Amino acid sequence: MLVLAIIGVTSTLLFHEKKANRELVQEFKLDKQDLENEYTNFAQQYDELKKTVSNDSLSSLLEQQQIKTQRLLEELHTVKSSNALEIRRLKKELALLRKVMVGYINQIDSLNKVNSQQKEQIAVVTKKYNNATRQISSLSVEKENLHKQVNLAAQLDASNISVDARNKRGKKAKHVKAVVKFAIGFTVVKNITAETGNRTLYIRITKPDNSVLTKNASDTFAYENRRLSYSIKKYIEYTGQEQTVMVYWDVNEFLYAGTYRVEIFVEDNLIGSQTFTLNS
Repeated sequence: MLVLAIIGVTSTLLFHEKKANRELVQEFKLDKQDLENEYTNFAQQYDELKKTVSNDSLSSLLEQQQIKTQRLLEELHTVKSSNALEIRRLKKELALLRKVMVGYINQIDSLNKVNSQQKEQIAVVTKKYNNATRQISSLSVEKENLHKQVNLAAQLDASNISVDARNKRGKKAKHVKAVVKFAIGFTVVKNITAETGNRTLYIRITKPDNSVLTKNASDTFAYENRRLSYSIKKYIEYTGQEQTVMVYWDVNEFLYAGTYRVEIFVEDNLIGSQTFTLNS
């Protein structure tokens, strides 16, 4: 009876021990699967983290940690579910990886915050620069406009332009065939803002066909980036006060009836013009 009792007790103990071992093995299998899942997730998270980092040093550290995670995952694949020691070690490694990752996440957040602040500062500085540039541009345009106004105000102006077509007796010619001279008179008006001193006037007499009366093809002057022929060149000394000017053109070419034009230029500026008609 005693032997049977001992055998019964022993059998019961062995049964419970095997049951406990099976439960333990099952628990380790679950632990191993959970570890594999976590290691896999860690490897993927490092991929995501690297996409958010522009710092080369930090990116290199993340790469190293990802490689370490993948290596530990490969080790875990080779470990048997019953190897409790290795599973515990890999659990500890995972805990360390988790702490490291938290540290990197905090560092990345700090860098992103700094970058965000820097971007805001750059945006503020850029806005100020653009505003300053616009102001400078506006001032430049205003200055240019004022400069043009000053130049315009300082320009000479010719008024009271008259053209007398005279015959050989110095009288007014009634017919175009009798014209031997043009007497052209005008007034250079008073302008106290204009520069005083010697000035060169160019007078152009244009025929109805727009050809210019000129003595020499080389008689030209500069006007708006081109050369124009002139009929008469006249030097005056301008004092800023009103000044009457008379010039003459001796007719040696063929003239015909129609509308003629006189234009007066000085210093690349047209300061006056007048048309007149010659009758047949």
